[in-house]
Amino acid sequence: MGDGGFGKGFGGKGKGGKGKGKGKGKGKGKGRFADDKEWVPVTKLGRLVQAGKIASIEDIFLHSLPIKEHQVIDHFFAPGVLKDEVMKIQPVQKQTTAGQRNRFNAFVAVGDENGHFGLGVKCSKEVANAIKGGIIAAKLNMIPVRRGYWGAKLGLPHTIATKVTGKSGSVRVRLIPAPRGSGIVGSPVAKKLLGFAGVADCFTCSSGHTRTRGNTMKALFHCLKASYGFLTPDLWRPTHFVKGPFQEWSDFLATKDAKALNLF
Repeated sequence: MGDGGFGKGFGGKGKGGKGKGKGKGKGKGKGRFADDKEWVPVTKLGRLVQAGKIASIEDIFLHSLPIKEHQVIDHFFAPGVLKDEVMKIQPVQKQTTAGQRNRFNAFVAVGDENGHFGLGVKCSKEVANAIKGGIIAAKLNMIPVRRGYWGAKLGLPHTIATKVTGKSGSVRVRLIPAPRGSGIVGSPVAKKLLGFAGVADCFTCSSGHTRTRGNTMKALFHCLKASYGFLTPDLWRPTHFVKGPFQEWSDFLATKDAKALNLF
């Protein structure tokens, strides 16, 4: 599209021009801002993931391991599976002695529409850098979303398992399980975020200044994050404790990585 248009031409050449505008864009995982450099992990978790010692991302969530490298998320999702979308770009200002300093705040949501969701916020002088940083922040904030049933447990899970509440600023959001076929009853922002999380049917209830879209998205993120915080009767079975990845592969981590040593 032309200069200053809404399109996919952030920081680069659009379809008909430079595409410099503040706008909304859509991408699919590694497609946008793809890094051609070979990934050299600098954390223990990154080394285990690259070596194939961790089979799935659920093993990371099970042991509550902090993710410090966004390449860890890219490793478990094939190109095109993890979708991302810029939810909002807002200009922010800071008053200094020399005048005003203008920057752009980007809210980016990522998800695979199958129980994994992330929300990232990044502020930068350039729109393109803000979006790129927002995608990375959203991947680092990836969380599992617990889904369940309303009524009979037939077919695949279609709604959230329990009623959950999240709050950010003055915005309070409550998610309520809904019957199959109800769809997502809520605002367009709620429909988009819950769709990324893989929730097909859900009732929403919100209060506060929901026009502040950033707080609304954060409240929804806290709702989905709390979905695994309830111990329901189907999880009352005895827990079989297993070794964490760092403990299980301690001998592998004790060996020195030649590629990592070349970084310093």
